[in-house]
Amino acid sequence: MSKRPFLGLFASPATLVAISIVAALLAIFQYSLRAYVPGSLRPGGFTIENFAVLWKPMFRKAFLTTFLLCFWTALLTLLAGFPLAYAMVRSKSSLVRGGILITSLTPMFLGEVIRTYSWMIVLGKQGIINVCLLRLGVISEPISLMFTTTGVVIALVHFTLPIVIIMIAAALSHIDWNLEKAAASLGAGRVRIFFTVTLPLATPGLVAATSTAFSWTFSAFATPQMIGGGKVQTISTLVYQVGFSSFNMPLAASLSLAGLLFTIAVLTLFNVGMRKIEKLGDC
Repeated sequence: MSKRPFLGLFASPATLVAISIVAALLAIFQYSLRAYVPGSLRPGGFTIENFAVLWKPMFRKAFLTTFLLCFWTALLTLLAGFPLAYAMVRSKSSLVRGGILITSLTPMFLGEVIRTYSWMIVLGKQGIINVCLLRLGVISEPISLMFTTTGVVIALVHFTLPIVIIMIAAALSHIDWNLEKAAASLGAGRVRIFFTVTLPLATPGLVAATSTAFSWTFSAFATPQMIGGGKVQTISTLVYQVGFSSFNMPLAASLSLAGLLFTIAVLTLFNVGMRKIEKLGDC
C-alpha cells in the first residue's frame, strides 16, 4: 500500500493549474512577438519591435516608479507590521491579541475597489487627514495626497499590512521562549535580547514577508489607477492603457512579460542579498 494514498488526488489539480499557467505565459510570449496592426485586434507577423519600444523614457519611468512604490510599501509595511505582530504573539491579554488580529484581517474582507474608494475619500482635500492637520494647526492649507506617489503608497501599505502581520506573527510564534530566558539568565537586558536573539531568529519570516509585500505591490492595479489618477504610472496601469485604450495588445503583452521578468530579477537579487542576514536565524 502506498504511503501517500492521496498524492495523486492532490497532484492532479495542481498539475492542471500549472499547465494552464504555462500555457497562458506561452500565449503572452508569442503575442509579444507579433506586430501591431492599427485598427485591428488581430496581430500581424513576428517582430521584436515591441521590446525595443520599452526603452522609451515613458516606459523606463514606469518601471522606476513601480520599483519605488514596491520598495517603500515593503519597507513601511515591515516597520508597521512587526510591532503589531510582536504584540499579537507576545501579549498576555487575549483581548489585545484578538483585537490586533481582527483589526489586521478586516481589510482582507473588503474588495480592492471598495478599499480604494475609501482611501480616495480619506486622502482628499476635505478628507480626515487634511481636516485633522488643519485643526491641529500643522498646515495652513490642505495638502495634495490624491494623484501623488505618497497617496498611492499609503493605500498600498494598508492593503499589504494584513498578510505581512500574519507572516511575521507566524515566524515569531515559532521562536523558543527558552532561548530568550537563557539570554536573560546570563544578564542580557530586554533590548539586547531582542536584537541578539529574537530579531535574528525572526529574520527568515521578515525576509518572506518583505518579498511577498514587494511582489504583491508590483501586481497592484486598482489602487495606482484610481488614487494615482493617471499621474502615477506603473507597469500595470500602462498595460491597461496600452491594451484597452490603444488596443495595442502585442505591446501590452511585451510590457506584461517584461514586468514579470523585472519582478523575478529584483526578487532574485533581494533574496541573494538577504541570504547572509537570513543565516543569522540559523545560529
